[in-house]
Amino acid sequence: MVGLKPPEVPPTAAMKFVSAGMAGCIADLCTFPLDTAKVRLQIQGEVRIPRTISSVEYRGVLGTLSTMVRTEGARSLYRGLAAGLQRQMSFASIRIGLYDSVKQLYTPKGAERTMPNIARNAIINCGELVTYDLLKDALLRTQLMTDNVPCHFVAAFGAGFCATVVASPVDVVKTRYMNASPGQYRNALSCLLALLMQDGPAGLYKGFVPSFLRLGSWNVVMFVSYEQLQRAMALARPGLA
Repeated sequence: MVGLKPPEVPPTAAMKFVSAGMAGCIADLCTFPLDTAKVRLQIQGEVRIPRTISSVEYRGVLGTLSTMVRTEGARSLYRGLAAGLQRQMSFASIRIGLYDSVKQLYTPKGAERTMPNIARNAIINCGELVTYDLLKDALLRTQLMTDNVPCHFVAAFGAGFCATVVASPVDVVKTRYMNASPGQYRNALSCLLALLMQDGPAGLYKGFVPSFLRLGSWNVVMFVSYEQLQRAMALARPGLA
């Protein structure tokens, strides 16, 4: 499958906006159980967190998923999905759908390379977006691949890995901090220090495999869906007029 070809007339900002929200929801539907498993593995070992199932021990991604199904039922894998879909329809629509428009606003016409601020913002907020954009551009510029599904797949997979490496430490601390009992940590910094004392630097990458499986697969599904949805909308635009 190679997917739809790029339209002669590029998609409008509104088409990108809608396509990004829909693609984010599709990606969440496909990868939500992996996100649930990631959170369970990240908070495992937190001794003072009140647990509903204190005797359960999770081992690996598949072990976590099977344990959840056995002890809590299959529906537990999708607990909180509605909130996740609502988040994607708002957050992904803006973050992903408007990325190209904002990038073009800050990129001088005829410039071969994008502005240093875009690369800096990749680390702060949207690592996977800029990494995907750079990887895709490199694949097309070197003519290793054409602008279609295989290219989007490779770029999205690489973006997911880079984003996981950068975001894992922050994600682990956030998960521990948000799931802590009241008063357990003064702030996120004290949570970080406690984590380092308990597990060492390796604790910052606790649950890395499920994080990568989730974020990598999410990026692949989302970006491939996003590219195809916006192209489909652009191709259908003459018929809708």
